[in-house]
Amino acid sequence: MRISPELRRKLISVAVVSTALLTAAPASVAVAQESAPTPAVPAAQTEAAPGTPAERLIVGYKSGASEAKSDKAAAADAATKAEKTGEDVDFQRRLGTGAALVELGTDPSRASVADVVAQYQADPQVAYVVPDRLNKPTAVTPNDTEYSKQWDLFESTAGMNVPGAWDTTTGTGVTVAVIDTGYVTHSDLAANIVGGYDFISDTAVSVDGNGRDSNPADPGDWYNANECGAGIPASTSSWHGTHVAGTIAAATNNGKGVAGIAYGAKISPVRVLGKCGGYDSDIIDAITWASGGSVSGVPANTNVAKVINMSLGGGGACSSATQSAINGAVNRGTSVVVAAGNENTNASSSSPANCNNVITVAATNRAGSRASYSNYGTVVDISAPGGETRTTTANGILSTLNSGTKTPSSENYTYYQGTSMATPHVAGLAALMKSANSALTPAQIESAIKANARALPGTCSGGCGAGLADAAKTVQAVKGGSSTGTTFSSTTAVAVPDNGAAIESPISVTGRSGNAPSALQVGVDITHTYRGDLVIDLVAPDGSAYRLKSAASDSADNVNTTYTVNASSEVANGTWKLRVQDTAAQDTGTLNGWKLTF
Repeated sequence: MRISPELRRKLISVAVVSTALLTAAPASVAVAQESAPTPAVPAAQTEAAPGTPAERLIVGYKSGASEAKSDKAAAADAATKAEKTGEDVDFQRRLGTGAALVELGTDPSRASVADVVAQYQADPQVAYVVPDRLNKPTAVTPNDTEYSKQWDLFESTAGMNVPGAWDTTTGTGVTVAVIDTGYVTHSDLAANIVGGYDFISDTAVSVDGNGRDSNPADPGDWYNANECGAGIPASTSSWHGTHVAGTIAAATNNGKGVAGIAYGAKISPVRVLGKCGGYDSDIIDAITWASGGSVSGVPANTNVAKVINMSLGGGGACSSATQSAINGAVNRGTSVVVAAGNENTNASSSSPANCNNVITVAATNRAGSRASYSNYGTVVDISAPGGETRTTTANGILSTLNSGTKTPSSENYTYYQGTSMATPHVAGLAALMKSANSALTPAQIESAIKANARALPGTCSGGCGAGLADAAKTVQAVKGGSSTGTTFSSTTAVAVPDNGAAIESPISVTGRSGNAPSALQVGVDITHTYRGDLVIDLVAPDGSAYRLKSAASDSADNVNTTYTVNASSEVANGTWKLRVQDTAAQDTGTLNGWKLTF
């Protein structure tokens, strides 16, 4: 990505002030049931309190820089920065997005981090430098039982109307990647588990005795008091990823346990969270790999996911590094569903909830009101049942778990509450939709979920998105979907000049009546050597422009995807144009063609 020096300074300023990489809230926090008022459930943290220094940085180089392609050059650059600052600066590895992970030594100070960041900031070959932040699960509380207890699926008041979707689809043919703590064996999930990966590179976090490998088994994420930060109490293992996975795809109609929302789908467990949380760098590589991208040193994914569930996150802006990974996943056709966070605050301050190209999910309680702990705000796209156990644990979300307090023991079922629990409800719905209509793009999935939501039966202060997700209505709306529309296309190739003026390609639409649809499909096929440079707009016949893609930190090649535009205010007939501009130097491309589907 190329960003202006002014914007880069702002990003780095934020990174330095927040001085990421911290030890934060516990991975699983017991619900306060007797205090009044009930305190907000702590969300997982990605950044420490001000004053805690970063230990690692993620450095994105401009596409023309040798450091962007050569590990040797990136290592040499780190050595140069070390010499100039007198600090330890070591290149560690290349992330799946092409960025470099740089380690700053065992005990860096706030001042030393600022010095190193300033050196990278001043380097004209650097597009961005952000802290490698620590993320944690956004989970909450345990207990026990089975399907009749799953009010979140079927109750008329605030359930998600899931059984009504099962007549159409159960999610067959779709893999959902659960980027979380991994998977602990459970007989009510085993039939739907496929290969995943353990992306935790630090053994202190992984606690399984090794770094990255093909075994995503969850060994437990327990910790002692103060082990994850001063004042943080001890915690037992959460088995968080297994609880999330059960909500999405627990085996159903098998005479035991709970039902999964998309029980015909498969779960690929992708482990990024361990003791005290997990690093952005591991999560970025997990997003890339799970969606079919390439990560150095990691075998190709044979179970590419069309839906990613991330029930994790914390404070701070969405970093350029994380956004790049998300953009890459969505461009490869994978929907990314994330938790809004559990701090009872505006989700605009929570990452990855505040990233673009994600479906951000707030949590509702059994009455259909926003749960007391759930984050809210304009970045929230949709709400789903997350439970609230202040009066009784039965008002939580029941799913698959393990009874072990530290290491795995016997399997069980337990009630949790949190936006971590709401998120897999929507990920499960996305899997149902993709199974019902495989042509759906991530943008279409998000649009349909929001368009077919129902008003919250309860209350929400602050903003809860489009309402409560409705599985049956949404699946019915997309069944058979976009293939029935009328398509107008252009196959005339147009060169996209390097760092030049915008080009436009016209399509003449005739024979339509009235206005364009609220879900106009814009298919784009562009060959380009650094798609992060590209800005793409749809221009309506009256000259109104709709931004399809902004310039971003995305070093991958090509744009071959379908965007969804609400063009209902535009007359359908007339000349529509696709406008494409390369906003930075050193890369070239061609608009091969594009199409409009009404």
